[in-house]
Amino acid sequence: MALNMDIYTKDLELTDRIKEYATKKVGKLDRFLSEIGECRVDLGYAKTARNASDRFIAQVTIRGKGFILRSEERADSIYAAIDATVDKMTRQIERFKGKHWRKRAPEAAEVAQAIPTEEIDDEEEPMIVRRKTFTLTPMDEQEALEQLLMLGHEDFFVFYNAETSKINVLYRRRDGTYGLIDPIVG
Repeated sequence: MALNMDIYTKDLELTDRIKEYATKKVGKLDRFLSEIGECRVDLGYAKTARNASDRFIAQVTIRGKGFILRSEERADSIYAAIDATVDKMTRQIERFKGKHWRKRAPEAAEVAQAIPTEEIDDEEEPMIVRRKTFTLTPMDEQEALEQLLMLGHEDFFVFYNAETSKINVLYRRRDGTYGLIDPIVG
């Protein structure tokens, strides 16, 4: 089965060589997890990076029924960044399969990626610069915590709590523990 892959670039020209390399490397991920529905590859160049060896960025996001996995790496060449990202994704897939296929049914929950926040000048009025939509699959608090850790999010994780039938936010506290926001409509 061929992996359905979309490649996007930012501040980087997508040459045939780069596209072929990314397709070849990322295309091998379906060997490890055949349930991948879609795959997104984001490649970029950050000329403002402090370290010259962190200027090329590769990010891979894979989605399937009940899961989403994402990995991102930086390197001094786009090819090295792609290699490092695929290696990291392979480890995430193995960890995901180990937790979900051996212990419970393969039904995990699709989760959202944290929306990066940008610094806003005090003089400017705050404004919404990005909107993101995603599908919420019911899960319990423990599954939400596993997804937060698997995706590498450190700030927060939004999920639909199957036990309370509410949308909750799981967040990491400064002391390393986790908190849960359980809103009440009033």
